[in-house]
Amino acid sequence: MRTLPARQRAAVVLRHYEDLSEAQTAEILGCSVGTVKSLTARGLGQLRAALPPDQSVTPPPRKGK
Repeated sequence: MRTLPARQRAAVVLRHYEDLSEAQTAEILGCSVGTVKSLTARGLGQLRAALPPDQSVTPPPRKGK
């Protein structure tokens, strides 16, 4: 997590550790919902890429789809 830029780290923590909605996260970070989606996706992508190949994970199914 420390390797992520501060805003990506904050978005990932708020969305997935604190379990806040995209709207709640956007309000806290002072940005749009689209920015939260982008920050979270990039942050999770960097975290997945940092895992050793034998520990890679697949993303969970998307809600509502």
